[in-house]
Amino acid sequence: MSKNNKGSRKLRNKLLDKYRLVILNEDTFEERIAFKLTRLNVFVFGSAAIILLILITYFIIAFTSLREYIPGYSSTALKKQATELNYKTDSLQRVLALNERYYASIKKVLQGDVSALDINKDSIIEATKLEASEVDLTPIIEDSLLREKVDKEDKYNLFESAISATNFVLFPPVNGTISEPYNLEEKHYAVDIVVAKDTPVKATADGTVIFAEWTASTGNVIIIEHSYGLISVYKHNAALIKSQGDLVKAGEVIATAGNSGELSTGPHLHFELWNDGYPINPSNFIDFE
Repeated sequence: MSKNNKGSRKLRNKLLDKYRLVILNEDTFEERIAFKLTRLNVFVFGSAAIILLILITYFIIAFTSLREYIPGYSSTALKKQATELNYKTDSLQRVLALNERYYASIKKVLQGDVSALDINKDSIIEATKLEASEVDLTPIIEDSLLREKVDKEDKYNLFESAISATNFVLFPPVNGTISEPYNLEEKHYAVDIVVAKDTPVKATADGTVIFAEWTASTGNVIIIEHSYGLISVYKHNAALIKSQGDLVKAGEVIATAGNSGELSTGPHLHFELWNDGYPINPSNFIDFE
């Protein structure tokens, strides 16, 4: 018989040799429990017990909250909160960026740091400007009836009578020769007064400046709102002295006459009077010569 066969038989005998495990009462030496074992059985049962213990430990760690106490593992709730906080932080950063841009824009406006390229004043005015020649000022029947009714109601109004009784005088904005008079048929709702360049232009009555800007067709324009629905318009000025929102007194200098604007043919003042949205002839109330 070869040595290999002897060795394998010896190993098999060791694994299959039977042993008896006895548990005795120490005092009486009475046999309580006895087990018949072999080394192979002990190895199999031991391996199975170890594998079972590993599986139980894995399931406890994977499916219970005990894993949070093991270094390297994090809570699912904490992960969810961290994700939500990440999204909120990103949203707040975007809002802060927008607010910073908004505040920067306001700061530039307050400091006057706005270039002409950013805001084209002429294009805005041209886009919103509406010439009187483009508007049909013919009163409709309903409007005429309403005005007649209101006039009758206010005929005996003591307060209106008191106001109309006051001496409301219109001062001439400039003195000069009228080169083109008021003409309703040709839709020339103004009088053109020829004056020297840089002649002071004065307010015809007390009021508030509601417009003071430059336009391409009529140059430097200033418009004043007075009492009783009266509005005066001064066009083709060389320069404007008053700004929008300023309060002016009758006879106060508001501009200097000039020749600005594409429609101007020489130094003069284009002067208009409007009452409750209707043009009126300034020559009926003001002596310009």
